[in-house]
Amino acid sequence: MLRRSFLGTLAVIAGCAAVPVALLALFGNVMFMPPMWVHFYGVGVTALVAMAAAVFLMIAGAQQQDARTVVVAGGFALMAALLAVHGLMTPGVLVGMNGLISVTGAATLSVGAAVLALSVLSPFAAPTAIPRVLGVQAAIAVAIVTLSLVGAFFPSTVPAVPEPRSTPALLLLAVTLVLYGWLAVRAANTFLLTRRLADLAVVLGLMLLAAATYGALVLTFMDLGWWFGHLFEVLGIAIVGGSLAYDLHRGRRSRPLVGDLRASEIVASEEAFLGARVRALMVTLAAKDTSTEEHTRRVATLAVEIGEQMGLSRSRLRSMAIGGLLHDIGKLSIPDAILQKPGPLDDDEFTVIKTHPERGRELLEELGGFDESVTRLVLDHHERLDGRGYPRGLRADHLDLATRILAVCDVYDALVSPRVYRDAWPVEKAIAHLQSEAETSFDARCVTALILVLAGKPSEQSNGAVHGVGAMGARLALPN
Repeated sequence: MLRRSFLGTLAVIAGCAAVPVALLALFGNVMFMPPMWVHFYGVGVTALVAMAAAVFLMIAGAQQQDARTVVVAGGFALMAALLAVHGLMTPGVLVGMNGLISVTGAATLSVGAAVLALSVLSPFAAPTAIPRVLGVQAAIAVAIVTLSLVGAFFPSTVPAVPEPRSTPALLLLAVTLVLYGWLAVRAANTFLLTRRLADLAVVLGLMLLAAATYGALVLTFMDLGWWFGHLFEVLGIAIVGGSLAYDLHRGRRSRPLVGDLRASEIVASEEAFLGARVRALMVTLAAKDTSTEEHTRRVATLAVEIGEQMGLSRSRLRSMAIGGLLHDIGKLSIPDAILQKPGPLDDDEFTVIKTHPERGRELLEELGGFDESVTRLVLDHHERLDGRGYPRGLRADHLDLATRILAVCDVYDALVSPRVYRDAWPVEKAIAHLQSEAETSFDARCVTALILVLAGKPSEQSNGAVHGVGAMGARLALPN
């Protein structure tokens, strides 16, 4: 499972890196000698515009008390400032030969990678860190301005280092690529959970910045790849910054660079991360039976937490989140008189209730756009390892791990939640029941993972008895 998870992350990163890497490989060493004013205006002036936009984003982040946006936007502002100096110091336009153009060209992307990496650290996440972050960024900005003035008026004081392909340049390249790669892994993992284009854009932006680093530290201004690198750098800043601005505009913290988004969070905010269709179905289910909707949300949250405990990939966790939320959506077709009946069901009524997995699957297929892994969870969440489940009577070899996890969570939440005809079971009794059925009805690994997850929760949070569930939940969980 860990191998598949890694391969999924790697596939996202490779897909985003494919175009810039291909361009550098095919055309990077092609000789290209445009007039120097192209570099002056194309890089220097464009970078000034990017710097202004980054500063505006940084101010907006500070106003909304989003410390990580302040860190990232400030880092982009510093990158753009260095890039602007690099462009404006083009020999033969405003100044003559100087070493500042080499220093700033090499430092831009490395400084940017280091600052972006700071956004991952918890000391830079709290709003209280914003004044300190702004102070550090202001000090670096002053240093950049000072270096620029010294390099402009006294060119000989700033050496033209590092030389392309020199040992220092290659070491700097290696460190910078590791930082961008680390950030890209986090961003790719976030995308695999959310499937948002804004999060995929962050991975693409990071790969463009990584490719630009190669152009800056390995190639020379006579190579087309060096010029590609400048284009990649501006695009990378714009793309990642645009994603931050989008999240800020939507009132959310940007998470891709941090990579700390948990699968349980996408359950809690299904409209933001799972789409409007899932949200609409949940609203419809809540209108029919609030307790059933609350049950499905608790089951989905617990299921993805167990999935994380057992090492499911991000893609499978996303499917688990959607399948968990919608596993009882077929109850929309069950008559209220049966679904909300306060007493025991007769055989005919129970037969009707047992149709809800198939009706749920049919509803999702009619709506379209749901993965087969999601519809399978909806259809099979009442199947059991020994074949005594329904609707198809499948046995263990036809039940994947996600289905086994969902089955355990569904039964657990039903047991520890109160019914109109009985009190909620204590957690210990519910766990004992699941353990007694392990390897017959339920997967023992999933029961063990459930215990580990519950052990990490406060007692009042781990006991679903404080919530209500649909009138049918326990009847479906327990033997008739």
